[in-house]
Amino acid sequence: MANMLDELNPEIREEGLDVNVIAKKLPVKVGAGSVIFEILLWVLGIIPGVVFLIMKVKAKSYFHQLEQRLQHNASQIDNYLEQRVIVLQNCARLLDKAIDLDKSTFENIAKYRSGNGGEADEDRNQLAGQLDSLSKNVNIAFENYPDLKAHKEIADAMMQNMYLQREITAARDLYNDTVNTWNRDIFAWPTKMIVAAKQGYTTRIPFIASAETKQKARDVFF
Repeated sequence: MANMLDELNPEIREEGLDVNVIAKKLPVKVGAGSVIFEILLWVLGIIPGVVFLIMKVKAKSYFHQLEQRLQHNASQIDNYLEQRVIVLQNCARLLDKAIDLDKSTFENIAKYRSGNGGEADEDRNQLAGQLDSLSKNVNIAFENYPDLKAHKEIADAMMQNMYLQREITAARDLYNDTVNTWNRDIFAWPTKMIVAAKQGYTTRIPFIASAETKQKARDVFF
């Protein structure tokens, strides 16, 4: 059988490939085969049925613990996002004579911050994107008004903004690692997948880089 991926294949996509995260939640579903599997365990004897029952209880407990870890990792991102909101608000007040910032942006940020609903992942991504866009506007104003660079409060705020962005990136990586574990384990058949299907679990959406950040990565730096 020939290799499905052949590095000697002359077909090359010179323009490259822009990869994006698909923001879609996939539900866990099991078919009749899983039901038959569970029935057969009890048919084979009480011990196999009881053993698998215990395994399902442990799997359910595992998912509960993993959910708590996801919440913890998400709260870290929320905390840094909240601090960044405050820093950018301070920057906006200091730059209010040099730049016209959309006040509704901060209203939306307050609404999305620390969302605990079912769409918390999407809200968190949207909030991060708004902050990246706002941060770019602040940076542009900072560069366009050289006199502002001598303002110690503004310089300190810009340094804090850069620091918080690095912390958000680190927290986001940790969160995405946990999301990857969740998305992988809910489809681990038989035990975890059967439990996940009965609990109505779905895949979770990882933290996505904003369009602002992706565009910045395409800029020419040298």
